[in-house]
Amino acid sequence: MDAYNAKDLAAFISCYHSDIAIYRMPATQPSLKGRDALAAFYKTERFSIASLHAEVLQRMVVGNKVIDHERVYGMAEQPYEVMVVYEVQDGLIVNAWFYPAG
Repeated sequence: MDAYNAKDLAAFISCYHSDIAIYRMPATQPSLKGRDALAAFYKTERFSIASLHAEVLQRMVVGNKVIDHERVYGMAEQPYEVMVVYEVQDGLIVNAWFYPAG
């Protein structure tokens, strides 16, 4: 979260496997696939937003899954909440599933 909030793209993408798959639920196919696609998306669609930042409200770890309840600021007039399930292997995120609140 520190790299995300600092908009440090290199540090942020270093947390992800080269074959990362990002899912925006309820989609069954990834919306982003691969570290290069992830970097390009965050560079142009997220880290270009000056007011963007997020906080983890709750975290649960079950085996190799990390489940975060996050609040994101700067994407809309009001902050929004999302649940994200991160699958971790060898210290890197290999899959992430984003579930919007509500």
